[in-house]
Amino acid sequence: MTVQSYIETVIQPKLQGDGGWAEFDNLSDKELTLIFRGECSKCMILNRCCDWIEQQIKADLKKDIKVIAVRKKPYFQDV
Repeated sequence: MTVQSYIETVIQPKLQGDGGWAEFDNLSDKELTLIFRGECSKCMILNRCCDWIEQQIKADLKKDIKVIAVRKKPYFQDV
């Protein structure tokens, strides 16, 4: 399983349960850039979530990756 498909099939559904959303943006070297929307975009403890995602990727995919968070407003506020 690729990192992108892992984000889309495993991580996204878990974040959606709390009203959040994470989109795969880029993976270069060992840095994974995710765009966080919805409730995630205004979360005060987003860094903890990024740490959790790093741990999940390490445990499930055996890859040591640093998550870089980019906050975006919900889709309807982007215009």
